[in-house]
Amino acid sequence: MTTDDEVQPVLLALDWGTSSLRAFLMDAHGVVLRERSSAHGIQNLPEPGVPGFEAAFRALCGDDIARWPHLPVVAGGMVGSAQGWTEAPYIACPADISALARQAAVVKSGLGPDIRIAPGVLYDPADGTPDVMRGEEIQIAGALALHPELSARACVVLPGTHSKWAFIEDGRIVSFVSYMTGELFAVLSRHSILGRLMPTDGNRETDGAGFSRGLADARKGGPGDLPHQLFATRTLGLTGRLPHAALPDYLSGLLIGQELVSGFAHLAHTPGAPLVLIGDGALCRRYRNALAAFEVSPAAVLDNTAPTGLFQFAVAAGLVAGQPAHS
Repeated sequence: MTTDDEVQPVLLALDWGTSSLRAFLMDAHGVVLRERSSAHGIQNLPEPGVPGFEAAFRALCGDDIARWPHLPVVAGGMVGSAQGWTEAPYIACPADISALARQAAVVKSGLGPDIRIAPGVLYDPADGTPDVMRGEEIQIAGALALHPELSARACVVLPGTHSKWAFIEDGRIVSFVSYMTGELFAVLSRHSILGRLMPTDGNRETDGAGFSRGLADARKGGPGDLPHQLFATRTLGLTGRLPHAALPDYLSGLLIGQELVSGFAHLAHTPGAPLVLIGDGALCRRYRNALAAFEVSPAAVLDNTAPTGLFQFAVAAGLVAGQPAHS
């Protein structure tokens, strides 16, 4: 990685989520010169309210602003939520990086430069229920910049606490659906009777057989079967059909499998669209294994595309020279 002593940065980009804050110094080509991070996510600020956001920003980036006082600053993620520094209202689908830049929010940093914050995205079909994303739209923009061939048509899957399946056409997010897969796993395994038989050692080995059985049960289940299938996480352990150590992976397979069954039903409306995974390496490997059980292979598996997405956001906002990808 290049150091900032060799190349002058043109952008300071902040990926500011619920539990962490990451700052990227970037050069004119969108290359990350240096990355820093802190635990000061929006739910763990040094103090409440605006002073807490200012303090978190100053602690992580104050020396950068002192060295480059005119450096543009952009941010994405939960920092723009109703609980964030300031609310950057959702914009409606279809949405692309240019639309995000046009409707960005701006806050005073307390150190001199303003911070431009990306809005989230709303999908609100007339015949369905609304869905929202905040932060994933930046990762999607980064993926499209890194892989322009996906811009024409793609399904981007972002596993996590609230997994997203986003459908892309002509460089725009045209629709998406969210799944509380990660949060359900956490709640059910820690705060329900399903977790009573599970091992408490967080360093346990992954049980592939348990995960595969969960996937298979999800795949063969009918509409409305999930509440019944979830209870099997307990009964399979009580009857000895699965060892207790396999129960977390069975539950994980069941929930991810249900997500895939539903996601594939949505994907059927855009046949032939390549499927792309974006996210944490270990979690993407788990999803890749799940996809293989459904005889599906992702076209690409990408790690953190947020820095590239934030750079594209800055370009679209006119803060950095260049043309935004797929504008």
